[in-house]
Amino acid sequence: MQQSTTDLDRALGFAIPSRSARGRVVRLGPALDRVLAAHAYPPAIEALLAEALTLAALIGSTLKDPTGQLTMQTRTENGVVQLLVCDYRGGEVRGYIDYDADRLAAAPEQPTLFALFGQGYLAITFDLATTGERYQGIVPLDGETLSEAAQTYFVQSEQIPSLVRVGIARDGEGHTIAGGLFLQHLPEGEVGRERLHTRLDHPEWEHVAALGSTMGADELADPALPLETLVWRLFNEEPDVRVLASTPLSRGCRCTGDYIASVLSKFSVEERREMADEDGFIQVDCAFCATKFPVPAEADPVA
Repeated sequence: MQQSTTDLDRALGFAIPSRSARGRVVRLGPALDRVLAAHAYPPAIEALLAEALTLAALIGSTLKDPTGQLTMQTRTENGVVQLLVCDYRGGEVRGYIDYDADRLAAAPEQPTLFALFGQGYLAITFDLATTGERYQGIVPLDGETLSEAAQTYFVQSEQIPSLVRVGIARDGEGHTIAGGLFLQHLPEGEVGRERLHTRLDHPEWEHVAALGSTMGADELADPALPLETLVWRLFNEEPDVRVLASTPLSRGCRCTGDYIASVLSKFSVEERREMADEDGFIQVDCAFCATKFPVPAEADPVA
C-alpha cells in the first residue's frame, strides 16, 4: 500500500524565467494550530487569523534578509476586529486578534470583510535588520478577503502585478490546515533602474496569472499534496520552472523572561510597585501566546 505524504509547515519558492515571474507556495499545519490554540477564537475570527498568518508566511518568506521581519497590522473603525497583527521572522510566524464579542454576536455567521473591519486599512511593513531599512505600505480593506487587500498592496504600493490565493480547511481530526500561493511579475530592467513593462496587461503576466487562478483552495490546503506537486500542476507545460530553496515554518513568540526583564528595567522601583498586584507581582501577559509572566515588583528585573 502506498504511504500518503503530509507536507505541512513549509514554504517553497520557484521561478519561471521565460515568463519573467516568480512565486511561492506555503502550507501551515501544526504551527498554525499552535497559534490558534492560544486563544479560544470563534470560527469567523479563527478563519481570519489563519488567512492572515498564511499571508505573513507567503510574503515574509520572500525576504532575502534572514533576520528581516514582515509585520501585517490592521487599522479599523467601527468594525468587529479592533486589532489584527501578525508577523514573520526567520521562518517563525505569530499572530493575534482583538475583537468586540458583542459586535461579532450581532454579525452574520460568515461576516464580510467590511463587517469585520468597518472602514479598515492594512499596513504591511518590512524591517531589514542587516541594513536598518524599513518600508511600509497601507491599503484600504475594501475587497472581499484579506488576501485581496494584500494583492492590492503589491499592485498599488509596490507597482508589481501580483496574484494571491489562500485556502483554509480542516483535516479529519479537526485541525486547521491553510495553504497559499503568491505569484509576481518581475520588472524588466536592471536592478536600481526604472521598471519597464511592469503593468497588469503584460502578456507574459496575463498567462501566469491565468494559470495561477486555476489553483483551487482545496488543493492549497490539502496536506497530501506536496508543494512541488502544486507548482508542477500549474506550470508543467513551461519550458523552465526552477524550484528554489524550501523554508521550514514554525510558530514563534519572542516573549521570554529576559525580554520581559529588559522592558521592566526601564521603570523605577516606585513605578514597578504601582504596576504590581496585591501580592507584589507585576503580571505581564503576552497577547500572542497567552503566556503570563509574574515578576516581583521589588526584584531587580535585570539581576
